[in-house]
Amino acid sequence: MPVPTLAPPSPGAAPAPSAARQPTSPRAVPYAASVAGHRLGPLQISTIVAGPRPAALGRDVVQCGREEHVTLVLPHRGTAAMLLDGSRLSLRPGAFAVARAGRPVVLEVSEDFSGTAFHWPREAAAGLTEDDLLELSGRAFGTDTGTAALVAAYLGRLARPAVSLDPQLTARLVTTAQDLLTVLAHEHRRRAARPVPEEVRATIARTKEYILRRLGDPALTPEGIAAAHHFSVRYLHKLYQYEGVTVGRWIQRRRLEMCRRELARPSARPATVAGVAKRWGFVSTSHFSRVFRAAYGVTPREWQAGSREPGTWPAVPGPAEPIGATRPGTVV
Repeated sequence: MPVPTLAPPSPGAAPAPSAARQPTSPRAVPYAASVAGHRLGPLQISTIVAGPRPAALGRDVVQCGREEHVTLVLPHRGTAAMLLDGSRLSLRPGAFAVARAGRPVVLEVSEDFSGTAFHWPREAAAGLTEDDLLELSGRAFGTDTGTAALVAAYLGRLARPAVSLDPQLTARLVTTAQDLLTVLAHEHRRRAARPVPEEVRATIARTKEYILRRLGDPALTPEGIAAAHHFSVRYLHKLYQYEGVTVGRWIQRRRLEMCRRELARPSARPATVAGVAKRWGFVSTSHFSRVFRAAYGVTPREWQAGSREPGTWPAVPGPAEPIGATRPGTVV
């Protein structure tokens, strides 16, 4: 997986000196940025350092996203502008931003700047749904309180190169990072949603508890849930409008999440895909495989293999490049 590179200067700007191919001090490469990185399982972690440059030389543009990746940028010093989908987002220490897969991201740097970029191949970021990525993408999250503070602190620790980690531990560490981002997306979605009356919130909580206790029952239906709580199916569907999802979809997501976790669990005798699907309420293995791939971008077998042996994730299209390589004009 390539690391971020310097892009060609914008039209009319004086050419910037090329970036070094090995990690360097910004003072050793005046007025240019340097990029170095390392890999943690499927996760590419890149350190970006840009020294101050005279205004006459324009700005460094660091292309640090590619279409098939999810990218998170965590600034440490200075300010940069994230250019995404035609919008411009200011990034500075104390905040981070996420760009979802299918949306290349560019950092425009005009001052002394350093930060860390985290890149997940979309198929490896299986814990993040498209809804989650839509919620996270293109906004700055302050790192002073709440889940965003946990995300920043955890990724900051994860960014420290580890010479030797057990492959199974590596997979769990990367999955935990994705789980924290999922929690952040859900937290932000709730804050942005319309206020929910207390009695409605309590009723939704009771139905969720009921569903989770019976998640492995293939006969679990909205009709049965409504009957158990002595109200109509229509009222049940109305309740889940506050969740922004149908009852059936909420059940399916929870089942998929439990299957995803079980398939990734280290074991001397890994569970079969068919056995996991049946245990969590899927009647058809082929149907389970289709909805799993639609949700996470990989098949259950690919997810299970990649969790057991980091580095065996489905290959990302395009030639691999060594860590630290810089190729002007490449979006990575």
